[in-house]
Amino acid sequence: MPVVPASRSNGMPMQHASMTAQPASNLSRHILPTAATMVGVCMTVISIVKLTQASKGESWIDEILALDSIIFLASAFFSYLSIRQSQSFRHYESWADTTFMWGLLLMVVSTLALSFELF
Repeated sequence: MPVVPASRSNGMPMQHASMTAQPASNLSRHILPTAATMVGVCMTVISIVKLTQASKGESWIDEILALDSIIFLASAFFSYLSIRQSQSFRHYESWADTTFMWGLLLMVVSTLALSFELF
């Protein structure tokens, strides 16, 4: 006797129905946890900079990293909206990707500035 796969109420097999429910690109599912982690990284580095730079005077690194954490938070927000919304709102994934890349670029700039004590 052949095994028939279980089906949903719409008559489609469960495996096929779950595959069609997936968005065309799963990039947001990778951006969301990574952007949230990067917010934590920024906050950790801000704390370290505050502790080490207290005796050295003013530094702009903590302000740059605070801005960077806001950019990563925006990326996580757009990524979340992309996952939760229907296919007609897929532009959120593009926004999440763009803001994430800007956050990474700013992270590199702040890392270089911190390493070479530019600010």
